[in-house]
Amino acid sequence: MQLTREPMPSRRALLKTGSLFAGAMMIPSAVSASMRRAPESLLPNGLYEGHSAGGFTADSFPADSANSLGTVRPTLMRRALAALQQHGSSVQRHDRIAIADFATSSGTPRFHLVNLEDGRTSSKLVAHGSGSDPAHTGYLQRFSNANGSNASCEGAFLTSDYYVGKHGKSQRLIGLDHTNSNALDRAIVVHAAWYANREMVAERGMLGRSQGCFAVGENELAEVFERLGPGRMIYAAKV
Repeated sequence: MQLTREPMPSRRALLKTGSLFAGAMMIPSAVSASMRRAPESLLPNGLYEGHSAGGFTADSFPADSANSLGTVRPTLMRRALAALQQHGSSVQRHDRIAIADFATSSGTPRFHLVNLEDGRTSSKLVAHGSGSDPAHTGYLQRFSNANGSNASCEGAFLTSDYYVGKHGKSQRLIGLDHTNSNALDRAIVVHAAWYANREMVAERGMLGRSQGCFAVGENELAEVFERLGPGRMIYAAKV
């Protein structure tokens, strides 16, 4: 793994400055069912219909253990595989993918690292953006591709190079859909953060919030980097 160090704050880094946790630790007494509904997708209807990844379907993978593809919901898995096929020419490696299931709470392992060769899956905690959950309910409420939104964005991402920045070791991401086309400019990356550690769930029932990045636990980053690497796909959705 080759890491580069950013010598000075870039424009992307400046976009990410500000108070990360203004009101971040507010815990609501209840989360209504309406707040848990999936936001309207910004992707066109039928964008991925008719596509499959190498003939695979969600039901074609082994689901005979707790670490198998059975941990990924079939509907989401089909969308992710279709996205991989749709963007196949841009994604160099099709052996493994990551799927962020933003339909579930940040207090549950919802960042699924899937081996498409044998179906085995490792699931991690991952934070969503503060702009996607302004009241800090633990559930993503909306996506945004806008600069300065601090929100998570949906769609397929290509994993790119590693670097060392304000969050330490990080991996750049390139948005492949119009719903996440500003990912590189917004500095939407994979990085570790203390507010994404398991202890946060034990203490508060949910993770803290990022500024739109895929923030994982400090002890999980090395495995995430090892399983992903450059040239693979991350798919994020709430379906």
